[in-house]
Amino acid sequence: MIHNIAGAFEKEFGARAIAIARTVAQMTDVQETVGTQKGYEVIQPIAERIRLATDVDYIVIFDMNGVRYSHPSESKIGTMLENIDENPASSQHEYISKALGIQGFSIRAFVPIMNSEATKQVGVINVGILSPKWYMLVEQYKSDILFSLFWGILIGVFGSILIARHIKKQTLNLEPYEIARMVQERSAIMQAMDVGILATDENGNITFINRLARQYTHYFGKDGTIERVFKDTWLAEEKGEQHHSYRPLLMFEQMYLVRTFPIRINYKNAGSLIMITDRQEAHTLAEQLTGVKDLVDTLRAQHHESLNRLHSIAGLIQLNRNEDALSLIIDEITDEEAIIQKLRDKIHDYSLQGLLLGKHSRAKELGVELIVDEESNLVDFMTGFSSGDMVTIIGNLIDNAMEACLTKETRDVNIVIQGDKQFLFIEIQDSGIGIAGSPDKIFNHGYTTKLQKEGHGIGMALIKKIVESNKGTIQVTSEVGIGTTITIMAGGIHS
Repeated sequence: MIHNIAGAFEKEFGARAIAIARTVAQMTDVQETVGTQKGYEVIQPIAERIRLATDVDYIVIFDMNGVRYSHPSESKIGTMLENIDENPASSQHEYISKALGIQGFSIRAFVPIMNSEATKQVGVINVGILSPKWYMLVEQYKSDILFSLFWGILIGVFGSILIARHIKKQTLNLEPYEIARMVQERSAIMQAMDVGILATDENGNITFINRLARQYTHYFGKDGTIERVFKDTWLAEEKGEQHHSYRPLLMFEQMYLVRTFPIRINYKNAGSLIMITDRQEAHTLAEQLTGVKDLVDTLRAQHHESLNRLHSIAGLIQLNRNEDALSLIIDEITDEEAIIQKLRDKIHDYSLQGLLLGKHSRAKELGVELIVDEESNLVDFMTGFSSGDMVTIIGNLIDNAMEACLTKETRDVNIVIQGDKQFLFIEIQDSGIGIAGSPDKIFNHGYTTKLQKEGHGIGMALIKKIVESNKGTIQVTSEVGIGTTITIMAGGIHS
């Protein structure tokens, strides 16, 4: 601010000084007497009057030989000015300069003095104004400086708060040491995952590879590319630039499932993420979580029951009891059609229809009466539940209910399934042995009343997680020797 104020003053002083110098240079008395003996008496009074009237620091007039005819210090009148020939003003040029004198820096204006006919230069006039000292400017503009500093600090603080908040927002309100810790934690998590993970840049260079990915690819180097690690495979050709969901990949005589995700930043390719899963492990886990294994068991039971029927029919035909064989066939067909039609009317999902039909066959094989209640009406799955979730829930509940009835004379399992996109209601009631103690213990991971072997003790725990993840509730009421009722509700109130 001081620098700008001083510059403005100097510019103003220069314009003011040269205007005064031009005015004095046009005065007839000055033009006619400079360079003459009379000039010593005429010019000094004129210069002093003008100097005092215009508040300049000095007005010096000298002829072409450098002899002074006016000066604030009268003792210097008549003395010679040195280096007059080097002064541009001696060659009819006017200019402004800044020079350091005894009293400090001054702004000087030099203007040539021409004779009255303006045909010959007869002298030079020099008007000077001292530049203000910096401490004088500070004192003069103290209030303005303090005002500017106040607003500068205020705006600076406000701006720094905005920038800090913006940066904190970009870094999720994390401090630098927290960011470093997070990077280390994420790296450790990626290393601990049971999926092989690789990340690449836009050129296909591997920037991250976890432990399992190294094991699958047999690559243990530091720097590598997709072409090198996945040599002679489709992944080496595409470089992960396309999205794929579980595409098979054969490496080292082992089949893997690969998922690729292109990484884009501001619509530009920034690399790719590659996830590798052992195909055999994936299939085993899928069977366990989706209930496919149980579904296969029920289909096997249905097949077994069908064979038994065929054997019975074949035996009757061999005994020439054709009418009995025909009656058995009609009864079986009628029974099957009735069950299938009932499931079609009440359950509008093919997966659940197939599951319930298979469970019905399994129940007949075990001597259990499996009844789908007339109030059942599943129009659609509630938002959040998938077909796989429903197969897992209902399949496990029916299996447990039938298992509980095997030691009882009365073996009944009653099922009510209702729902649409807004709600879900499932109730399964059995006449089994019941649950001793707290019924909620059946949801503990690993708890089972069956023989302890791999695959048991996770069904009910999985059901609870599925229901609670969709903000539903599951209730168990049980009485030893009487039976157990399990009720699942989610969404609105069932009809």
